[in-house]
Amino acid sequence: MKLKPLNDRVLVKRLEVEEKTAGGIYIPDSAKEKPMKGEVVAAGPGKLDEDGKRVKMAVKKGDTVLFAKYAGTEISVDGDEHLVMREDDILAIVE
Repeated sequence: MKLKPLNDRVLVKRLEVEEKTAGGIYIPDSAKEKPMKGEVVAAGPGKLDEDGKRVKMAVKKGDTVLFAKYAGTEISVDGDEHLVMREDDILAIVE
C-alpha cells in the first residue's frame, strides 16, 4: 500500500532504540519506551495559509526527526508500524 499524506501531515517510521544501555545492561521489551525519533517516509505538500497559498513543509522524505511522545496516530502499512502526524508535532530535524 502506498500513502501520500495530505496538507501538513507527515508519515513517520519510528527508529528502533538500542536494547542495551551504555553500561551494558540489556533492557527487556516490557521496560522499553517507544522511541521519539523516526524517519520521514512521506510528507504532504504543506498547509494553506489565510490567502490560500501553500506553505512549504520544513521536512522532507528521508529526514530523521524528533517528535512529541504522544504525537500522531499509529497505523500499519504493509505490516510495518508508522505514525501520521502534523508537521507541528515534529520538534526537530536531526542533522
